[in-house]
Amino acid sequence: MKHHVKPPFKVMGNRMRLFQSALFVVIIGIIMAPSGWAKGGTKEAVVKIFNVYNRYDYDEPWKMQRQKRRSGTGCIISGRRILTNAHVVADQKFIQIKKAGEARKYIAEVAIVAHECDLAILRSTDDSFFSGVRPIEIGSLPEVQDKVAVYGFSEGGDELCITEGVVSRIEHRKYTHSRAYLLTCQIDAAINSGSSGGPVIKDDNVVGVAFQAGSGENIGYMVPAPVINHFLEDIRDGKYDGIPGLGISWQKMENPDLRLRYGMAGHQTGIQVNTVYPHSPARGLLRSGDIILSIDGQNVENDGTIEFRPGERTFFGYPVQNKHMNEQVALRILREKSPMDVVITLTTPMNFGQLVPDERYDEPPTYYIIGGLVFEPLTLNYLKTWKKWYLNAPSNLLNYYFRGEPTEDRREIVVLVKVLADEINVGYHNWKNTVIATVNGRNIAEMRDLVEAFESNTGPYHVMVDELGYRIVLERRKVEENHERILRKYRISSDRSRDLQRPHRP
Repeated sequence: MKHHVKPPFKVMGNRMRLFQSALFVVIIGIIMAPSGWAKGGTKEAVVKIFNVYNRYDYDEPWKMQRQKRRSGTGCIISGRRILTNAHVVADQKFIQIKKAGEARKYIAEVAIVAHECDLAILRSTDDSFFSGVRPIEIGSLPEVQDKVAVYGFSEGGDELCITEGVVSRIEHRKYTHSRAYLLTCQIDAAINSGSSGGPVIKDDNVVGVAFQAGSGENIGYMVPAPVINHFLEDIRDGKYDGIPGLGISWQKMENPDLRLRYGMAGHQTGIQVNTVYPHSPARGLLRSGDIILSIDGQNVENDGTIEFRPGERTFFGYPVQNKHMNEQVALRILREKSPMDVVITLTTPMNFGQLVPDERYDEPPTYYIIGGLVFEPLTLNYLKTWKKWYLNAPSNLLNYYFRGEPTEDRREIVVLVKVLADEINVGYHNWKNTVIATVNGRNIAEMRDLVEAFESNTGPYHVMVDELGYRIVLERRKVEENHERILRKYRISSDRSRDLQRPHRP
């Protein structure tokens, strides 16, 4: 019987083909691996955050809502600090943290929070939490089409989840948490609940912090590195000062007749100043009708954008937002057809000039109670006491929020929120959500005016007039005699918020 022996060259050929196939798989794996994924060590620096929080009740501002819980993600950066989103730790009462792959939880505290840019720094009360962990460095603004990896603890599990994506857009956008209009990066990776505050990694560096989901599938947004670096630079002295703003309203100059009317030459572009708000740093330096042509030498286009990188444009206020409080910014403007230079010292944070402030966190509401009448300044917090507030809140209050602008005569909208029913305020029990114009003949520009108007009154009656001319009249003696009784009946410990309390006299 003949033995068939496979020729040696065939054996070697098969082995060669197997080797080539394996090599091909390895090469493809290298090519397809997301370049944004960090090397070893990043996972150990990612932290899960557990927040027990309480929010204030703006419908009954002397109370708090029930206790709730949320979780989020953070990462360890230099200085034994944990970087995360402000909204992850907002209104916190008790915070715990744990590292990826570990079971033990540590107690943490909020060191600094910046709600406008949705960033916060936590510190562990136990330094051993940072033992053996290499902090992640902060990188720079990525390019469009750069691959990145998002690290986060998505709800539904305790294990770290890593998803890859591509930077698809870089532009200014309103942050959901604060409604501040700041630089963002859009990525085609889903930001799930629980992943907020997680690092977005490219080349082993943090290039963003995941902070909100988009309206489409697999669309998320991150706070980009320039905003993070601005925040970290700001807090070097241990406190957060804020992102400065010009304190103006403005409009685009895209219409040729508008440009012609204000004397713009064919080569000139810019935006027009409409209103300079009270207490704006531009007060006395800019006027309504001025055209801002450039900011710190960067040309402003008629659509309100500047070029922040070659071929990339964003909001014209970006150079101002890159400054720190009390720094200066140079503007080239056109006033009555004549160009001139203006230097503004940036002394107020962005969004300070709103008639109705956006949502507040970590601070109690302002309120004042007299004769069972409950007054508050209008805030987004109060509007959000309605479900689907943007549809169901009173239309007059919504109009103030969306369109109102502060003036010297009206710096806040003071609202009669409700009437705590009692015999001395019979006939007014159904009054609510009423904007107050005057009290005892005094114009009400802000809450302190209302308090002063009541407490300085020596006449027989308190007289309140709303914006439509309707009146509430209460006898001053009855109000004073029944004041404490009404508070006790409704179990209210103080007739006013702490910020309105009288200074203690020794």
